[in-house]
Amino acid sequence: MRIPAHFGLVLLALVGAGPAAQAHAKARFRNAESRPQKEAQGSASSTDERSPSAPSRTATTGELSGAVTDPQGSLVAQADLTLVNLANSFARRTKSNEDGDYEFRSLEAGDYRLTINAPGFVARTRSFRVLAGRVNRADMQFISLATETQRVTVVAREHAALAPDPSERILLFEDLLEGNPGRPGGLISIPGLPMETASGGIKAPQYFAPGVAGDHGEPIAQFLQVGEYLFPNNLPANAHGNGYADPNFLISRAVGTVETDGGAFNIREGNHAVNLAVAYGLRPRLEPLVQLTADSRDTDLVVGWGPANPTTRGWVALEGSYGNGFLGRLERRKQWKLNGYRVFRLGRHELAQFSSGYYGFSRIPGLIPIEGSVPNGTVDSRQLDRTHTTLFVVTDKWQPTEAQEFEFNGFFRTYQLTLRSNFGDGLIQQSEFRTIAGGNTTYVYRVRPELSLLAGLDLRRDAPRDLDLKRVDATGVFQPVTSNDLTLGFVAPFVSIDGALSRYFHYDLGMRREEVRVDNLDRINPSGSFHRLAGITLPKGTLTVYPPRKTLLPSVALSSGEAFHSNDPRIGQGGRAGTLLAPSHAYQLVLKKDLKGMDLRVTLARVAKAQELGKIDPDTGLPGNVGPSLVRSITLSARRCFSFGYLQASWARADARNGMTGEAIPEAPRLVWDVLGSIDRLPLRLHARGEYESVGPKPLGGAFVSLPVREFRGALLRSFGGGRMDVGINFLIASGFTGQTVETLQLPGEPGASDRIVGIPLGSYVSVTWTYKFRRESSRRTK
Repeated sequence: MRIPAHFGLVLLALVGAGPAAQAHAKARFRNAESRPQKEAQGSASSTDERSPSAPSRTATTGELSGAVTDPQGSLVAQADLTLVNLANSFARRTKSNEDGDYEFRSLEAGDYRLTINAPGFVARTRSFRVLAGRVNRADMQFISLATETQRVTVVAREHAALAPDPSERILLFEDLLEGNPGRPGGLISIPGLPMETASGGIKAPQYFAPGVAGDHGEPIAQFLQVGEYLFPNNLPANAHGNGYADPNFLISRAVGTVETDGGAFNIREGNHAVNLAVAYGLRPRLEPLVQLTADSRDTDLVVGWGPANPTTRGWVALEGSYGNGFLGRLERRKQWKLNGYRVFRLGRHELAQFSSGYYGFSRIPGLIPIEGSVPNGTVDSRQLDRTHTTLFVVTDKWQPTEAQEFEFNGFFRTYQLTLRSNFGDGLIQQSEFRTIAGGNTTYVYRVRPELSLLAGLDLRRDAPRDLDLKRVDATGVFQPVTSNDLTLGFVAPFVSIDGALSRYFHYDLGMRREEVRVDNLDRINPSGSFHRLAGITLPKGTLTVYPPRKTLLPSVALSSGEAFHSNDPRIGQGGRAGTLLAPSHAYQLVLKKDLKGMDLRVTLARVAKAQELGKIDPDTGLPGNVGPSLVRSITLSARRCFSFGYLQASWARADARNGMTGEAIPEAPRLVWDVLGSIDRLPLRLHARGEYESVGPKPLGGAFVSLPVREFRGALLRSFGGGRMDVGINFLIASGFTGQTVETLQLPGEPGASDRIVGIPLGSYVSVTWTYKFRRESSRRTK
């Protein structure tokens, strides 16, 4: 099966023909010293740089060695090298020695991707084939210089890009652990960012930043990177609050990278990017495979296909799963996912398209008291969650000259949700069906090394229809509480300049203007209908100071930025109208130092958010008053790569207060620490990866304090048949409750309702994963 070359153009025409071609985008600066287009293309293609040498000690494995040099041919010491086995995605790391040499031993025969990175140079990636019984030679040379803020994503991007936010980090999927392999929940466990699911089942999981109380994800932006474009995954003003981001439509095998940053300091990120932004990057290729993951109560099957030509970027994947979870209530969960990705190059144009379809159903267990027992593990056996969505994203990157670049991006999405929950005041149903259309255009002009210009426009239109809240009556019939048809329009022009004042100073200054229009049709109380306009200007900037080389001083980056999230505008049955835009102001100080191969970072952050009204209560449909908040946090992190694996640790302490009363903000985590590591050289050719995460107690309002949450997840995997088959074990050892909050509950046999802490108990499990990769003759021949 071959995807037609004109498929991306057809989708682009369909999206552009919609009532409003709009959305949210990601735009990148490029330094004038970035490598030319032909080098960018070369680094992404597969090449064979074999050099037969003396036989190695075994006939089934080989070695890879070489030297790392700079553009002038001088040897580069202490360069970071990452080698990824393209058959099983295992990564190994090492550093070049004082003579610029490196070596990888005991490598399975096959195709590998090698990336070199060092301060002051643009990272470079090339592909090689390792032959068994040989010492394979692969010399690597940096092509161009770069500022220290430049780096490259070895999976999703072909060029170096400046990072306006110094706290920005890109993590390879191979370095991380899946959140819950074969089960619902977060796709990927991101170190230092705990994830929670508010009521279990397939309900969208959310990441939490230290000090941030956002169980629906309204202060945290989430993106999917398609080509150079960041598709915005957040859904504003949805059926149960201020919006959230649902990543369930993604197949985890399709994700190649995860990128995190502070959110407020980059003009490419607008709505919801208050405290954090997370972006999933797609893999450029996916080899044909079948993967089965199962435990005693859950089963998951993934089938993937990719073209035989190793230079073709594209794939199709299908996933189906069924399970009952580990609680007393059987979930009867069903999920179907279809993802497809394709990149075409037509002259100076690079077209990319991503398509997805998703259907999910689950009888969610719902929140239960953390103390005492509840029959069957649920307070209401009628609770359920049903979701389906479709998504089409198309992008076009046009580079007429080496100094200029245009980007044209568009998307169209549908989303349907039916959620039945009981938070202690009876069964309610929240539902909606929305269509979303959007687009972006961006222009980049690298004037000179001291100045680059970026300008663009984001457009988006959300149309949630039948946005209903209903409550079941004594006869078992759902009666409407609120019912609205909303239309939200977003227009956001932005401009930014970036450059180096000298070798010691780098600046990034930008301005983003957000214009928001809301039309609300109240179908129960027509007098509550309204049309409103609001706007906000968001200045953003970063100044980075680099110390002279060969000193112990760290680099220092100071950032300041305005951000916002769009508040739910509905009035409900009464009360005051909510704030349409909830603005915030953020400051960030980042200290970074590479000391003897260890990446050390200290991040200080302060985020002040304005008072807001209109946070819809799911039980009553009335707006709530959320006072102004002030979040202060410090994060310490360290990362060290070894030839046999890596080790990473982070510790974060935060304080979140009401800006007027000084009281603690409920449900904001105060203490988060995380340790992540991998070992790729174990006996019996095993590969291991593990992560331990601890979230300390957090206030829940009044005198209530949550229980701490501790999770230890790991994976142990072994390849057979030269990488054609993998067998692995995944496990989670957990204690505590996810989604902890305070609700008013009256359980059977109790004289009345009372406030108590509720949550979803975390379950420990062990699952087995079997993966078989199909090989083609074309993948074994010399490229």
